[in-house]
Amino acid sequence: MIVYRVGKTRYAEDLTGEGARLNGGRWNHKLTPCIYTAESRALAVLEYTVNVNIDDIPRALSFSRIEIPDAGILVLSEADLPGNWKQVPSPFATKEFGTQLLKAAKNLIIKIPSTVIPNEYNYLINPAHPAIKNCKVTAIVDFVYDVRIKQV
Repeated sequence: MIVYRVGKTRYAEDLTGEGARLNGGRWNHKLTPCIYTAESRALAVLEYTVNVNIDDIPRALSFSRIEIPDAGILVLSEADLPGNWKQVPSPFATKEFGTQLLKAAKNLIIKIPSTVIPNEYNYLINPAHPAIKNCKVTAIVDFVYDVRIKQV
């Protein structure tokens, strides 16, 4: 299966989850590594957009195309998630929920609904899982962010 991530070019090959470990995210507390990816390039851009300030968008961005195993994916539905999972900013409950799943390390991949686009999905990759070696960055493509997306 192929998933996508938008990020700074210098980290395009990184599969350590260090950025999420340092900063936390919707589905992880700080100090818990996680790689946030999306099922399409378009969803990856939208997810990136809602999580970055316009002044912090670097000039050197890239799409990372990541191949992940098809088997053993934990698939979560909205009913499985904390009741406030769409809240902005990300609530403690979602961070706690995801952190517990990541620390349990039962699944390399967690398929989780997008808060941005109903019926589309993000894929959380657990870099602490022993099968991380089965995930590979297969392409890196420069991406010029169109700031019109962030204009009010």
